[in-house]
Amino acid sequence: MNLPEPSSLERRELGTDEQVVARVLAGEEHLFEVIMRRNNTRLYRAARSILRSDDEAEDVMQDAYVRAYAHLGDFRGAAAFSTWLTRIAVHEALARLRQRKKNVSIDDELDVEDESMGAESRSPEQCTHDGELRGVLEEAIDALPVAFRTVFILRSIEDLSVADTAATLGIPEETVKTRLHRARRLLRESLVERLEATSRDAFAFERPRCDRVIRAVLERIRAH
Repeated sequence: MNLPEPSSLERRELGTDEQVVARVLAGEEHLFEVIMRRNNTRLYRAARSILRSDDEAEDVMQDAYVRAYAHLGDFRGAAAFSTWLTRIAVHEALARLRQRKKNVSIDDELDVEDESMGAESRSPEQCTHDGELRGVLEEAIDALPVAFRTVFILRSIEDLSVADTAATLGIPEETVKTRLHRARRLLRESLVERLEATSRDAFAFERPRCDRVIRAVLERIRAH
């Protein structure tokens, strides 16, 4: 299929994700690129929260997009399209996690609070002093158990609602609240206070990486 330049794909002219999906299903396949560009950061953060690997997160994104494209007709609108898409990525990431360790689930680390967090994490004052706050925040988040880490990233960084986070992960809303509370406690109050102001920039999904994932997905779609 012939793809227009990304600059011509103006979000304001295309409506919601659901409206774009309807146009893709009606024959405007090239608009699937719009879906990817809108959702790349969320999918990357969700996948990386489970796998703690940039490269694997990219692979998961590609698999999720290809699977979503193949099953666009199955989307029924019970939840937001972005929630449906993120859930596919979460399932793909968990499948990879299980390949690393047989029978691993997202709940396996629930009661494992990394004892090294306190020893390795520097104080907020030290982090501010040496200009590495963002890196320290990302390391602290990575050190969380996977169940807490995924909820924290979806709620605090991606700013999903409790309901959307629960729908994405397939868990009760009360579980989302509990995991978020415990995640914040593990990150320590002083660190969390600083994180609230800077977390939007954590695990950024820069343009070169965005373009690379989209290019790979479109090549795979063309191949089929």
